[in-house]
Amino acid sequence: KMGEGWSWVQRDRQFSNEEAAREGWEQVKRDLSREAYRLYVLDEFAYPLHWGWVDTEEVISVLRDRPGNQHVVITGRNAPDELLSFADLVTEMTKVKHPMDAGQKGQRGIEW
Repeated sequence: KMGEGWSWVQRDRQFSNEEAAREGWEQVKRDLSREAYRLYVLDEFAYPLHWGWVDTEEVISVLRDRPGNQHVVITGRNAPDELLSFADLVTEMTKVKHPMDAGQKGQRGIEW
């Protein structure tokens, strides 16, 4: 887990969400270069790209030049067009029904 994550709870922050996103990306770059994992899930990473916190062209360059056969999944809305063009697979998901619609609170292991 990197960054600040998603929560309704306000936290005392030692650094900003933007800094956390950049720090998380720096760790992912290190892990990619040393082939630490075969699969990376950069959950909600499209947001820091969309907001300009992390440079999209740098991300594309790092992904293009990564060694081995590592797979990288990036989720989130508003992914930059450049990333969509570069990606091998792009999926758009739409909620049809969710337990929160009926008032159920988020569950550990499901929503966080």
